[in-house]
Amino acid sequence: MASKNIQTKTPMQILFAMVLLNVASATGRVLLNGKEEQETMLFQYHNGPLLTGKMSINLIWYGQFNPSQKAIIADFIASFGSSSQHPQVQPSVAMWWENIEQYYYTAIKSKKPSSVQLFLGSQIFDQDYSLGKSLKMQQIEQLAAKGDQMNCINVVLTSSDVAVEGFCSSKCGTHGSLLSKASTANGRSAKFAYIWVGNSQSRCPGQCAWPFHQPIYGPQSPSLVAPNNDMGLDGMVINLASLLAGTITNPFGNGYYQGPADAPLEAASACTGIYAKGAYPGYAGDLLVDPTSGASYNAHGTNEREFLLPALYDPSTSTCSTLV
Repeated sequence: MASKNIQTKTPMQILFAMVLLNVASATGRVLLNGKEEQETMLFQYHNGPLLTGKMSINLIWYGQFNPSQKAIIADFIASFGSSSQHPQVQPSVAMWWENIEQYYYTAIKSKKPSSVQLFLGSQIFDQDYSLGKSLKMQQIEQLAAKGDQMNCINVVLTSSDVAVEGFCSSKCGTHGSLLSKASTANGRSAKFAYIWVGNSQSRCPGQCAWPFHQPIYGPQSPSLVAPNNDMGLDGMVINLASLLAGTITNPFGNGYYQGPADAPLEAASACTGIYAKGAYPGYAGDLLVDPTSGASYNAHGTNEREFLLPALYDPSTSTCSTLV
């Protein structure tokens, strides 16, 4: 099955490795061989399609997840569907997602362009590790293909005891696209988008679950309390949120991004390590704190959930937009 795998990096993964590059790209200058040279690193639209319309988020659970962990992810996805009939306390997940509309205004150049509506679709459970506990990316794609393949994003979630090619060493998750078994109206093969995110709790929480765990490198500030009392799953929410933003705005590698197409900085990863106003390397920003649990968060969701979501790059202002 032909595929397009976009090796996008998630915010926590590149927090410290990209600090100098992010500072340089903001000024348009980098240091090469001890000499300052001009470098163009613009976040821009590359004229490709964005995902539009109603998109189901289908979850493929691989490995062992307990009911409370499944509920965290399911409630997060359900939070995108907030409406006037079922409002969320502000700031909310739905409010965070509204920032994505700026990408459609810029790309389609219309006052009322099409946008995307996300909702929780089907769920598949592979708790017996049908492909083993050490997976290649080809096997991640094989799992992604088990879900529906029209008007959807298939999300593969691997448990903490599953090793995935490149996990921790080069990525916390990734997104890409695969050819669908279904055909379009003109008989041509369609594509569907997929995402993979791993639970890093027992493997590399300092890389993929920051700021709920102290980082391996860089400034060592105290770790924050996870809003759903599960460092691994709350870290997965951050990475999933980042990858959903990247999937919608750069689904096939020719949408919005900064840098090289095969390793792009996208809607969320272009704002590495920023979660609230006042953020700087090693500090997530001035977040909201739950008075009862002491947990840090910036977004409310369904079922009285609290989540921590990354800042999103706003193409209309060329700044990173935060909820708080």
